[in-house]
Amino acid sequence: MLFLVTFVYVQRPMALLQLHDVSVRFGGLQALSRADLSLQEGEILGLIGPNGAGKTTIFNVITGVYKPSDGDVRYDGQSILHLRPFQRLARGIARTFQNIRLFTAMTALENVMVAQHCRASAGVVGAIFRLPGQRREERRIEEKAHAALAFVGMDQYADEVARNLPYGLQRRLEIARALGSEPRTLLLDEPAAGLNPSESKDLMETIRRIAATGINVLLVEHDMSVVMNLSHRVVVLDHGEIICAGLPEEVQRDQRVVEAYLGASV
Repeated sequence: MLFLVTFVYVQRPMALLQLHDVSVRFGGLQALSRADLSLQEGEILGLIGPNGAGKTTIFNVITGVYKPSDGDVRYDGQSILHLRPFQRLARGIARTFQNIRLFTAMTALENVMVAQHCRASAGVVGAIFRLPGQRREERRIEEKAHAALAFVGMDQYADEVARNLPYGLQRRLEIARALGSEPRTLLLDEPAAGLNPSESKDLMETIRRIAATGINVLLVEHDMSVVMNLSHRVVVLDHGEIICAGLPEEVQRDQRVVEAYLGASV
């Protein structure tokens, strides 16, 4: 009897963002050592580690603030090492900051509209003479800014000056501004810092909804309940090296992670 066996090969989707063997040195300081990291579309990847572990360095490498000493950063299958920060933003890589960086004298709506500059196409002449194309683009930018505010539950604060908003809403506004650039990848730097439990719960739901739209999220956060409940995978850094990567429950049980946070075996 002849048996025909059919093998079905299921190809894994290519990661949208990839770091290959990335190292960063500042003189004699090794800030990052041969880091490998990848994000799939719609994935929430938690990046944790003690202070000084290299988390912000990874953010700065991805966004073009730092150029790695070795290795490569690939986005959508192509190296982006030659791209400047504003060019990477235009390619779809947006970020927030640990210390809120809003335009405090501008309204919430204006803050989000600013993020659309990388998508604007009208030139100087159109802006000066208020040509029809310029006016249409301004309407489009305003509509998208309202949509970003509504997505994070802030559309009712559109005309509120940023500095007058409570701290929790300023955090949310910074996420809305990042979304206003129409990213495919969103880097969140400690978005839950300073939030109360209710605000943290709302934040987690917002991040889940962001990922559900297909945007991949790289999350740096010290609140472990936020990281472990949100992340599909978790990567752990210590002294510039990735010491562990896996599912949240696996990472929590890893002895190297325990030692990195507590400083001793337990």
